[in-house]
Amino acid sequence: MFIDRIEIYVKAGNGGNGAVSFHREKYVSHGGPDGGDGGHGGNIVMRVDPGSNTLLAFRYHRKFVAANGENGSGKKFHGASAPDTVILVPPGTVIKEAESGLVIHDMSENGGADFTVCRGGRGGWGNRHFATPTRQVPMFAKSGTAGEEKNLLLELKMIADVGIIGFPSVGKSSLLAGISAARPKIAGYHFTTLSPNLGVVSLPSDNGGRGFVAADIPGLIEGAADGAGLGHQFLRHTERCRLLLHVVDIASTEGRDPSDDLKKIDAELSKYSPELALRPQIVVANKCDCADREAEYVKEFERLVASLGRKLYYVSAMTGEGLDELVEATAAELEKLPPVKVFEAEITPEDRLSRGAAERKTEYRRVGNTFYVEGEWLFNLCGQVNFADYESLNFFRRVLKKSGVIDELEAMGCTDGCTVSIYDFEFDYVK
Repeated sequence: MFIDRIEIYVKAGNGGNGAVSFHREKYVSHGGPDGGDGGHGGNIVMRVDPGSNTLLAFRYHRKFVAANGENGSGKKFHGASAPDTVILVPPGTVIKEAESGLVIHDMSENGGADFTVCRGGRGGWGNRHFATPTRQVPMFAKSGTAGEEKNLLLELKMIADVGIIGFPSVGKSSLLAGISAARPKIAGYHFTTLSPNLGVVSLPSDNGGRGFVAADIPGLIEGAADGAGLGHQFLRHTERCRLLLHVVDIASTEGRDPSDDLKKIDAELSKYSPELALRPQIVVANKCDCADREAEYVKEFERLVASLGRKLYYVSAMTGEGLDELVEATAAELEKLPPVKVFEAEITPEDRLSRGAAERKTEYRRVGNTFYVEGEWLFNLCGQVNFADYESLNFFRRVLKKSGVIDELEAMGCTDGCTVSIYDFEFDYVK
């Protein structure tokens, strides 16, 4: 089964918590704080697997959660950091944000180098970090931060120099088999090819490694750009191709007009992507061994191709006629074209940071003389505070002051004697 588009959920590990501990040793009555730090949570790392060409592995495994960092302990024993969770994807996979569809990263970038899509949380500090000359017995430590989590959309866009497109049963698979060592399924009915096939093409006169990779794209039909005949799934694999071989049945064995076929497929390419419609094309008139080249419809077809400024080659994938010439012309055309397309990220690190800041907004509401304050960052902060400890409580209040929470409460009318409630922790406000 060929799967080229799937959604998955990924979550990096949380950081371990710092420890509250004090040095204990015989004859040492006042050991100082020695709480160890928590370990970092594991990252979620995407890695290219050169041996795969489908996202089938994700069909029943769509949730990936990295391990959490270990908590710190006494005697300055730091918690161990968790290992990264590595997810293997086929070459050409594009990682997108599931909600918006924006590109996060193209695994073809930088030669398919590893990409960290979610970073693990940092380990919390042990109480030894909070010791000062005036606070020699800190009774609190810092909790680890949460790891990032995302819903991702994985899209496989095959990496090929040349895409072979056209209506069903025009001989695309036969052409790929004729010019490469690939052996796609070939039969006398429509939609024999249900997934793209790749073939490495060597030039007859090649002595310098000028070969290329060709992809046989399953047959397109009218309405493919709107999803007809799984059109979106098929058209997706043409987006990286530098050159398109547009195959038509010049013998009109199924009663279709080759000129009409050419126009309809061009229209579908244009509807799907204006950029794709401008991709260079070579028109391949297949089944020429069965065609009457003097027929009027053939002459009309030649005039149409000339008006589009495209090169036309007559071939027979069955007999091999014209294939060598087509391969040489394709290789020569590729030498003039830029490298295989890499999709640029549409969500930059700056975007992710700004989104994170938006999520950390603080919400305020007042009910009588009680002021309620909520926010994700406050929830995490409460997990780092020991409310039973006086010094820890003062630390919490200083954070509220520096973050502007106190100023906002005063602007809302909070005065001495009012109650402030932050996630079930309540205290009387004193200016």
